[in-house]
Amino acid sequence: MPLQRKKILLGITGGIAAYKAALLLRALRKAGADVRVVMTPDAERFLPRLTVGALAAGEVHVDLWPDVGSASDDGAWTRHVELGLWADLFVIAPATCQTLAKLAHGFCDNLLAATFLSARCPVLVCPAMDHDMWLHPATQANLDLLRARGTRVMEPAHGELASGLVGPGRLPEPDAILERIIRELTPRTLEGRRVLVTAGPTREYLDAVRFLSNPSTGTMGFALAAEAARRGATVTLIAG
Repeated sequence: MPLQRKKILLGITGGIAAYKAALLLRALRKAGADVRVVMTPDAERFLPRLTVGALAAGEVHVDLWPDVGSASDDGAWTRHVELGLWADLFVIAPATCQTLAKLAHGFCDNLLAATFLSARCPVLVCPAMDHDMWLHPATQANLDLLRARGTRVMEPAHGELASGLVGPGRLPEPDAILERIIRELTPRTLEGRRVLVTAGPTREYLDAVRFLSNPSTGTMGFALAAEAARRGATVTLIAG
């Protein structure tokens, strides 16, 4: 469980790729993470709060303003501060074009944006949008601003989009985002090191046709290579 005892705040915004956030949430919990969820109001157009709450086994935070006078919302008006202090990593997946613009320019009109401005932990955004929106100079300028201020950006994948177009803009698959999260939270103790790993079966040729080998799967070697990469090494993997 590579994320055992890690506190992950998952932000979900209003794009068609929001359905993948449900799969990511399950993967995070399976990896041992303690996960809390904050959604934008528009995210509920694509992913019901009830579904997310069941997967998270906890409250899903959406509303910036508390229900005044409600005992159940006692202290809710400072929830963005509490969430921002609680997390080890704030992951926004998917991060829409609209949300990226808000974060880059300090807008604070929903709970997710307010939490971003309050967060003291690293923030990882995973953009997802149509490829023309992704390539637009305004979007790229917003990403440059965020990167310059320390926000980590996971580039979108290339492929078929909801519009029917093909290009960059797809939200990476949940397993890929999970691996990036693990890397973000792994101490980079091998930064600057070069690591060579061999994995899988070896072959000793008897002649031009025959050889001696073994049934090794390479699983241990692959795991060592992945861990070295997580720790910041430049890894070369030779697989039999």
